[in-house]
Amino acid sequence: MNSTVLASTFLLTLLLMVGLVFFIRASVKDRTETMQLQFEQPEEVIAQQIQTYLTGRAYRISGVDDQRQQVVYEGYVRPSIFMAVLLTLLATIGLMCLRLVLSVLFPEASIVLYGLLLLAPLAGLFYWRGAGRIEQVVFKIEPGSTVANSQVTVSAHRDELAEFQRQLSLAALTIRKPT
Repeated sequence: MNSTVLASTFLLTLLLMVGLVFFIRASVKDRTETMQLQFEQPEEVIAQQIQTYLTGRAYRISGVDDQRQQVVYEGYVRPSIFMAVLLTLLATIGLMCLRLVLSVLFPEASIVLYGLLLLAPLAGLFYWRGAGRIEQVVFKIEPGSTVANSQVTVSAHRDELAEFQRQLSLAALTIRKPT
């Protein structure tokens, strides 16, 4: 086989492996965002709805900051078995491709290169250890200009924010990144 073809194939395979590593690392990245939501109910009603929603999703109150007028909820987010299996499968496929290219480049080490496949379960293990963590939901109710017009600022994982907005049927005003 042409050495130029082998070198370019090897380079592309290495680039794909780098992408795979970054994808696996991103699976445990913190994705906390802040969203401001507007509602047309009194503060007491919306506070009760938020508390009911969060306790229904296994969050518990971990603290109240009177100075900032914020309530902090915490809950354990379990890792997904599906995601762990998917990452392990992707790592297996990626390492098989790398092993194939290396075995063409170094035919005498073909059998030894099967040992690369033993690294694949590390991707699932990395995800499993990093994804299972305590998440916080911080919210603050700010009174509006009228009794039935207020705003709530919520900081949480972006998926939790989307579900929160969908369940409580609130209209999002703005989405801000945390400071």
